[in-house]
Amino acid sequence: MPRFFVDIPCEVGKPAAITGDDARHIAKSLRMKPGDSLELCDGQGMDYRCVIDSLQENAVELQVLSCCPNHTEPHTFVTLIQSLPKADKMDFVMQKAVEMGVSQIVPMLSARCVSRPDAKSAAKKRERWQKIAIEAAKQCGRGILPEVAPITDFRQAVQDASARGKILFFYEGGGAPLRELISAQTQHLSIFIGPEGGFAPEEVEFARCLGAKTVTLGPRILRTETAPIAALAAVMLLTHNLE
Repeated sequence: MPRFFVDIPCEVGKPAAITGDDARHIAKSLRMKPGDSLELCDGQGMDYRCVIDSLQENAVELQVLSCCPNHTEPHTFVTLIQSLPKADKMDFVMQKAVEMGVSQIVPMLSARCVSRPDAKSAAKKRERWQKIAIEAAKQCGRGILPEVAPITDFRQAVQDASARGKILFFYEGGGAPLRELISAQTQHLSIFIGPEGGFAPEEVEFARCLGAKTVTLGPRILRTETAPIAALAAVMLLTHNLE
């Protein structure tokens, strides 16, 4: 069933509406018609089953038939802090991280990042990445819209993560096995992934001083776009969010 996000909660038995690009997609691409069913999500964990009353080019009128809590969200809030990779690899990371259940993504400039967009380019990239995250959330049935934060520098990212709680610093230089640091009771954590050249030694030391735990994903060196997906899969398994 097609799925769309709305900005405000719906009410069963009351009308609802979809406008803009989503309305055009319903009418022109999906070729839906009155009487067809679709699903809305308020981005706060509630799903609504609806039926189409009428369609226009820029607006779709709906009737809300029923609602229920979304069942796809993990109980562990995971923030992915990803060093900027080269080219368009971040598009892949955004899409797959959302599919794996990430709650927030923070693009980060670390010492060995090759990609260093200026302010105007960074704003455009963030807008693009948020759109990718939204489309991925629709596709995989998420109950929230994961936020893509503005690009931030390494030290600020570590300080912000330290204020939130547990930090897992995935480091090619080795560290503790992941299973020793998290469990099914883990509620919130931040995971750091380095760029193509890895983290600089001084960055690792800075993170450790603020309480980060260096973690390994095994003896193989993973690409920067592979590591976050592997890390998220392992985190979701060990926190019992893949059951």
